[in-house]
Amino acid sequence: MVDSRRGVLVGWSRADALREILAGDDDDDAAPDVGLGNSRSDYPFMSMCKEAYIVPRAPVEPLPMDQLPRPVIFHDGRLVRRPTPLAALLVVLWFPVGFALACLRIAAGALLPMPLVYYAFWALGVRVHVRGAPPPPRAERATGRRGVLFACSHRTLLDPIFLSTALGRPVAAVTYSLSRLSEFLSPIRTVRLTRDRASDAAMIRDLLAEGDLVICPEGTTCREPFLLRFSALFAELTHEVVPVAMENRMSMFHGTTARGWKGMDPFYFFMNPSPAYVVTFLNKLPPELTCAGGRTSHEVANYIQRLIAATLSYECTSLTRKDKYLALAGNDGVVATPKPPAPAKKPNGC
Repeated sequence: MVDSRRGVLVGWSRADALREILAGDDDDDAAPDVGLGNSRSDYPFMSMCKEAYIVPRAPVEPLPMDQLPRPVIFHDGRLVRRPTPLAALLVVLWFPVGFALACLRIAAGALLPMPLVYYAFWALGVRVHVRGAPPPPRAERATGRRGVLFACSHRTLLDPIFLSTALGRPVAAVTYSLSRLSEFLSPIRTVRLTRDRASDAAMIRDLLAEGDLVICPEGTTCREPFLLRFSALFAELTHEVVPVAMENRMSMFHGTTARGWKGMDPFYFFMNPSPAYVVTFLNKLPPELTCAGGRTSHEVANYIQRLIAATLSYECTSLTRKDKYLALAGNDGVVATPKPPAPAKKPNGC
């Protein structure tokens, strides 16, 4: 508390100064709303405030995640660790080195043939662990069969790329809010969804007729060990579904954002000293657990969500993309699609 005549006020002088200020004011609401103190000498001053709080002198350690009243599912920001002075210094010193390393890693993934990307990533410090038995390429399957749909949990926008790396072949992916820069740098084919159910369903059918396809039914990423609600559209379009559990590890920077520029997401992920991805291929759904076996699309989607959650020891939620963006960005997460220009009107004349 600072007084223009007395300077900085401490201890009992705070209460005296506040009494002088309130002496000429008959309004009962003139008292301060909140009073903060850290010693017994502040009690008289704090008793004159509507609310009073003691600030401990010793620093307070934050509660562990498992002791919070409610779990933290959504959060934003780029730093993985709390920015203590030492951690902040390390981030500043590493940033130019990490950005150059990220550019090198992205160039290797974009320019090299997909069978070599796995080994290039390991040579550059990016760890890719593959578990389970991935399905064979379409050429090795029965002639005339449609492509396999890989239904993945969504950790970063790099999920389809690391799945292709694990398979050793490029697999097309459907996306929603992908930046133009990420599309340009992507080593695999990406197709934008329109959020129109009929047109998206027709597009996915066409892509499956051409080959395998990656889709993330959550519709957006989640950093914590939770799975958002799975969209059921994919389950209606094919019975050749392979669930894939995606997991990653980052030590310095988060590779996702809700309020920042998504074009920097790959750079921040690859700027970590040694980022890692774990790709776990689960067994293909048997026919009796698909829509072809009489299950509804929502039952299939919920079953895959529970299956992936059990594999990763995650928790299922009913939260959606809209819930995430309302919590973090104050909007519903809908990306406006540019409208085609209206045809020019012909001038009236003879």
